[in-house]
Amino acid sequence: MGHMEAITGLCTHLCRQPRPAGTHLSMRRMCGLVSWGLASGWVTATLRARGEQGPHRFTASHTDAKVLSALTNGVQTMCRVMIGGHLDLGRALFVVAALPSDSARPAPSSNPSAALLQQLSQARQQLCEWLCLVNMLKGHGGLHGPLAGLRSSSAAVPERTAERNCSAVPPYLPPTAVNSTLRLQALRDAMRLLNISAYIIPGTDAHLSEYIAPRDARMAFMTGFTGSAGTAVVTQTRAALWTDSRYWVQAERQMNCNWELEKDGSISSMTEWLIQEVPDSGAIGFDPFLFSLKTHEEYSAYLASANRRLESYPNNLVDSVWTSRPPIPPDNLTRLPDTVIERTWQMKVEHIRDQMRDNPYKPTAVLLSALDETAWLFNLRGNDIPYNPFFYSYTMLTMQHIWLFVHKERVTEELLVYLNSSCEEAYCVQVREYDEVRTSLAAYMKQPDVKVWIGTEYTNYALYELITPQDQLLTSAYSPVLTTKAVKDETEQRILREAHVRDAVAVIEFLVWLEKAVPLNKETELTAAHYVDERRRKQMFSRGPSFETISASGPNAALAHYSPSNETSRKLSVEEMYLVDSGGQYLDGTTDITRTVHWGIPTEMQKEAFTRVLMGNIEISRTIFPSGTRGSNIEMLGRRALWEVGLNYGHGTGHGVGNYFGVHEWPVGFQSNNIPFREGMFTSIEPGYYKENDFGIRIEDVAVIVPTHTKYGNNYLTFDTVSLVPYDRKLIDISLLSPQQLQWLDAYYDTIRHVMGPELEKQGLKEEKEWMMKHTEPFQTAGSSAAVSSLSLTMAALTTALFHNVL
Repeated sequence: MGHMEAITGLCTHLCRQPRPAGTHLSMRRMCGLVSWGLASGWVTATLRARGEQGPHRFTASHTDAKVLSALTNGVQTMCRVMIGGHLDLGRALFVVAALPSDSARPAPSSNPSAALLQQLSQARQQLCEWLCLVNMLKGHGGLHGPLAGLRSSSAAVPERTAERNCSAVPPYLPPTAVNSTLRLQALRDAMRLLNISAYIIPGTDAHLSEYIAPRDARMAFMTGFTGSAGTAVVTQTRAALWTDSRYWVQAERQMNCNWELEKDGSISSMTEWLIQEVPDSGAIGFDPFLFSLKTHEEYSAYLASANRRLESYPNNLVDSVWTSRPPIPPDNLTRLPDTVIERTWQMKVEHIRDQMRDNPYKPTAVLLSALDETAWLFNLRGNDIPYNPFFYSYTMLTMQHIWLFVHKERVTEELLVYLNSSCEEAYCVQVREYDEVRTSLAAYMKQPDVKVWIGTEYTNYALYELITPQDQLLTSAYSPVLTTKAVKDETEQRILREAHVRDAVAVIEFLVWLEKAVPLNKETELTAAHYVDERRRKQMFSRGPSFETISASGPNAALAHYSPSNETSRKLSVEEMYLVDSGGQYLDGTTDITRTVHWGIPTEMQKEAFTRVLMGNIEISRTIFPSGTRGSNIEMLGRRALWEVGLNYGHGTGHGVGNYFGVHEWPVGFQSNNIPFREGMFTSIEPGYYKENDFGIRIEDVAVIVPTHTKYGNNYLTFDTVSLVPYDRKLIDISLLSPQQLQWLDAYYDTIRHVMGPELEKQGLKEEKEWMMKHTEPFQTAGSSAAVSSLSLTMAALTTALFHNVL
């Protein structure tokens, strides 16, 4: 089949299709326009972005290679050439219909006709979507014939626009935008069958996890948006995404014009939108497995008062139309080796049962829903969630029984023996199928005198609605497993420190490499991210990265949670600041560290901003507080130096960190819903500052909470920093630092020297050791007249002493 026949075949197929929903331009009309574009015989893909004319006649003498080359310029090229206002609609349609994406470009040796058919099939939906929007923008009578032509708006489209522009004619979509037309049509068909006016799609899983498996990325599948926070809502005529300010730019880059971006991410904003779009008494569907108790309560309160019905559908509608949904990973579960655990699973079970006995409300069972709860309780790990060693599971623990709900085919005979699964006594784990949790819970609730204890933060509504009546329910914000897990035992503290030493080696290797490689003007954000991940994999006990590396240069670093891709990656330059936020999973610990550097000459503004961020990090790290203090009462110390000059940052100041667990381990941290600080907890400390479209700064360290001595009181705590990588000296304006801050910084650098020097030597990294020694030289000379209090001197020495005692 020739190229012209292939495209004509596509047109014939289009002619048989119904009119797209919400349009006034029939498919037959579209086909006529496309056919005219073919008959005209002009290929416009060779036009340049500056608006040069001079299309070349397509003839049979053109080789396949030339045709395929012309057909791979992309829709963005078509948009650019239209800014001159001289491209008629027929030619534009030809380009839109024919051009494939770069990812679909065939190899030169492939069959050109077969490749074209595949490419044209992929382009079909983009063509239809584009035509529909054009017709709506032009008006009902705007297109009377192919030669009437379409003139573009006078506004120029930037050659490398990163975000979509849905108001342009035709709309501009970056190559990162995902075509959602067919997916929306299929979902709306499913909604129509159930008489649902709207459907809510949260960006989480049945365990309300922060990081989710690819098979649970329903919001991303429908919208194209892959951020970690957001909610999508679909009606028969509109589709909208709500997310917070961290992800607005990312959403504009990833969604096509089917979707509206709503920038008020509150549930009240979503319900106001739903009340406007859904008719009186209309049904709004949701998957109860993806709603927390609080989320359901808030939606219900708003919608019920407006006479809109919130209806539960446990069989997810997106799953029903997601024909290519990824399967559950086949990997078997594994147990942690005895060398990295201090408490056996039987000891942990007994400790939780003790808390049940001591609780005045006398619960008879504890239901565990968060994935890290079950993994921690049984000292097991899995591979279901990217960057997190978790597996799909629930656990029900009573005084007499333990039920583990998991995909049974992934539990080996060795693990069944380990869990004592052959018996039914108090320390025998009964393994049941993952999908049986609802039926098993419902059966348990029918027994007399039962009361189930749940943590409301991670229990989904699908399970909660089965625990009735209310006198059979005991709630706390977090389950006793999560609050117990938050405090590391002595073994966990020791091995987590050791993991950070090895991790610091990898980061120091990375920074040394950057200093040599960046001036050569060849490295990018993406190659840098790959390099730091590779250095970590070389370290002992490595299990890969703990999250997707944030490697951001210049204006990209102003996006606090940016990660590079093939489309967005910038070349690293000595003229720009560079921020790298990365971490590793190791068999003995999880790490997370951020450093910001500049290889050239920073501006005074950049130096001041960096120094004030560092001041915030130091002020939290050196503070002394009573045991039981909440992080939210300390958090402002990280912002004070920035506030003094009218600067701030829009993210949290720190989060808990696990032992070969989640890099964001709740419920530890500086937010109002975190639990009070206690000895043995690990948290990150990470103030920052972000200047839009210019640069970004973040300094992140992990610290363990340790006891400290005070003159009068007992039971006081402070932070001991376990991240061991120096900061960029050229970005520090020491004139802004107080004597106490300088003293703390020198003591921290002394710790790095004493701990990392021997480790770098042991690994044969002479150049890296020399770099480390140079970058940790003290800021204060021995004869410095800087006045420091005796308390400050004591605190400065504490960090070094603690490390020497445990390593």
